[in-house]
Amino acid sequence: MLRTLFVTTALPYANGSFHIGHIMEYIQADIWVRNLRMAGHTVHFVGADDTHGAPVMLKAESEGLTPQQLVARYAAERPTYLNGFNIEFDFWHSTDSPENVELSQDIYRGLRDAGLIETRQVEQFFDPVKGMFLPDRYIKGECPKCHARDQYGDACEVCSAVYAPTDLIEPYSSLTGAKPVMKSSEHFFFKLSDPRCVSFLQKWTTGKNCHGAPRLQAEVLAKTREWLGDGQSEANLGDWDISRDAPYFGIEIPDAPGKYFYVWLDAPVGYLASLKAYCQARGLDYDAITDPEGETEQVHFIGKDIVYFHALFWPATLKFSGRKTPDQLNVHGFITVSGEKMSKSRGTGISPLRYLELGLNPEWLRYYIAAKLNSRVEDIDFNPDDFVARVNSDLIGKYVNIASRAANFISKHFNGQLHYAGDRAVLEDNWRTIAQGVANDIESREYGRAIREIMGQADQINQAFDAAQPWVLAKSMADASDEQREALQDICSCAIAGFKALSVMLTPILPALTDRVAHELFGLHRSFVWADAAVLPDHIAPFKHLMQRVDAVLLSQLFDAPEALEATAAPKGSADSSQASSEGQAVDLPGGEAIAPTITIDDFAKIDLRIAKIVACERVEGSKKLLRLTLDVGEPNMRQVFSGIQSAYQPEDLVGKHTVMVANLAPRKMKFGMSEGMVLAAGHADEKANPGIYVLEPMPGAVPGMRVR
Repeated sequence: MLRTLFVTTALPYANGSFHIGHIMEYIQADIWVRNLRMAGHTVHFVGADDTHGAPVMLKAESEGLTPQQLVARYAAERPTYLNGFNIEFDFWHSTDSPENVELSQDIYRGLRDAGLIETRQVEQFFDPVKGMFLPDRYIKGECPKCHARDQYGDACEVCSAVYAPTDLIEPYSSLTGAKPVMKSSEHFFFKLSDPRCVSFLQKWTTGKNCHGAPRLQAEVLAKTREWLGDGQSEANLGDWDISRDAPYFGIEIPDAPGKYFYVWLDAPVGYLASLKAYCQARGLDYDAITDPEGETEQVHFIGKDIVYFHALFWPATLKFSGRKTPDQLNVHGFITVSGEKMSKSRGTGISPLRYLELGLNPEWLRYYIAAKLNSRVEDIDFNPDDFVARVNSDLIGKYVNIASRAANFISKHFNGQLHYAGDRAVLEDNWRTIAQGVANDIESREYGRAIREIMGQADQINQAFDAAQPWVLAKSMADASDEQREALQDICSCAIAGFKALSVMLTPILPALTDRVAHELFGLHRSFVWADAAVLPDHIAPFKHLMQRVDAVLLSQLFDAPEALEATAAPKGSADSSQASSEGQAVDLPGGEAIAPTITIDDFAKIDLRIAKIVACERVEGSKKLLRLTLDVGEPNMRQVFSGIQSAYQPEDLVGKHTVMVANLAPRKMKFGMSEGMVLAAGHADEKANPGIYVLEPMPGAVPGMRVR
């Protein structure tokens, strides 16, 4: 039975460029959509920019732009990213659109008429200079727990404490520096704690879609139990503050002058607004597609950080405003780089635009991400060495290798004609069954399992080809018997039939490459569909180069790390420890080198020096200079730093000591691993005449994370 689906991804916030997390999600959804379309299903795949909120408004103001101009600037970038990675949305819209204004206000009215909106007086910080109420992230002050300065109004980045803005010591506005004052304001709340909402969400979260599959993954369902209770405990749902006061870039609340919807009310409505604009452009029936009693399936791909909004708030607002609720949430984890959370400052960020600018093949990334993805809510890791090995081994060494070997024999000896000695029906049934299994795996988002099956089949084809040794038969083709010619043709034809079937299976993942295969090698004037896997080809055009190997050196340029980073902390200088004065007389220099040129206080402020505790230390195998230090800098994760102090210290002598490190130095990917900062040490410029390296150690009382000022 053919299906109709409405599919979306989370809307990217329009105050910055796409990052690799966006691209991962879009690739995941794009593969899923292509898979369904190859089976003949109708899929409406739409996206939009999430444009409203204080961050967009304030960033635009700081740059002398209107919010609309800032949004337009980032919107202009979208095609470069989406087209660059072969991601094909049917339509891309904006939450700052007439459709979204209309739909958001209609949904609000529906909730209001259902008795699920109420107003309350709320006390919150107000910036008297800026003349606006301050979101938590625009309030800073001293952490009430660890007393770290300049911490945000909702959580401390040093000790990870969570608190209310009013708990901060000496709070100030990060916008103006002014001391905020408490003011009362009327706010609008969606009563998510209403028994009707709780009862509905209990059923919806545990329910199944029209195919009998759970709407939510097991991990997501378990997470919702924390808010909804497990049947033994009461629900812990708070009412949702859906309003903000002017000045605010957003959608006005009907009949409430100076009040605007909080961005998380109108942002998911952007899914519907984009669909509505798409339907208007294509002449489709929007009301039929979104009919609560209709057969169109509504599916959202999102990250694990926004489950609350999509598994509770969003379905409840849809239900009680009389609209269709989602049939399925597909939630994924984050992407890490070499086991570390993405961070540009640490050199563990990946810029999708940089990837494209370097000329790296976008389908390498599509394949690598797909190979890591499954249906569970798990983080996936981008490891450069693994990326090179997997792409080169799988795509070049296994998949492309089949065609490059077999097609040349067919072109040279049989003018491109294929012939099968065995029962064609058996071959067709075999590839039909395998392809159907792969299609099912992709639909269930077990992409990694699908790829393992594809590459397992590629291994079998290559092994059978090697065992048959067609190159031996080809050597004597001038004097070959009909039986020998038929054997060679059959060996190569079966390999090419397998290559074609694998190409069909890889089409959702590698659409550009497999389109070339379909057009250039097999003469199709369309993209592959799933039924093509079981159709044995009768002819193949001369083989053309399909894909090059990953260049590890080129890939290394992708990472946000400087060209060079000193591997040692010991200062270097001229062996000459004196310098001529203006009168020509030699003068002694402090530490053997002249004082560096004068800098300003602003220059110094750019260097973030922090107290660090050495929790582990060991020699680096293969290096005579380096020690590997594991440092506690007051962050959730430890840092690894390589320091050239092996000649001065035994590793065990440093463990437990405190030192000073440069915390915001861009990391360097070294031979032995990633070095995430630099430990400070003193030494004479003339190391031979004045040997000795002295790691800096603060006075007692200093604790990890404290900033050196």
